[in-house]
Amino acid sequence: MSAINENAETKESNNNAKLNDTWAIRPCHLYKDEYDDCNSFKARFHQYFIFGKDADCSQWLTDFKNCERYQQSNGNDMEAGAAIIKSEELRRMTRLQAHFANDTWAKRKSPPEDWAKPLPDWLEKRNENTYLELKQKELSGEAAPQEEQRSFCAIM
Repeated sequence: MSAINENAETKESNNNAKLNDTWAIRPCHLYKDEYDDCNSFKARFHQYFIFGKDADCSQWLTDFKNCERYQQSNGNDMEAGAAIIKSEELRRMTRLQAHFANDTWAKRKSPPEDWAKPLPDWLEKRNENTYLELKQKELSGEAAPQEEQRSFCAIM
């Protein structure tokens, strides 16, 4: 009996070891929603207007089917889970491609040294007595909370 439990635990740990990024798998209905949205008349019109042709929506349907297989097997269908994770990684890399290719701006490793310096006088004067300034003073303890003067009397 203990050999069966050890075998099941080993199998479960191997399954978890193979799929490290299971957090990337969305709920299955979202893949179906994306597929339906991609195939809608409005989306097709937008795709034709922007790209001059229809987009390929088949990956959303494939991801939906793989997600269903993965969920129905309670996470034991490793092929389906790996396919979804790979698809999500590819989608993420495509989305961030322009960010990584940007060589116009130098990426910072830390904030500028003077990031917390006081605002210029003209900006301080403009922000004087604004709601945000009053709330900031209230939160920092500089000013007591002010109650609004309201009248609950109604004249008919």
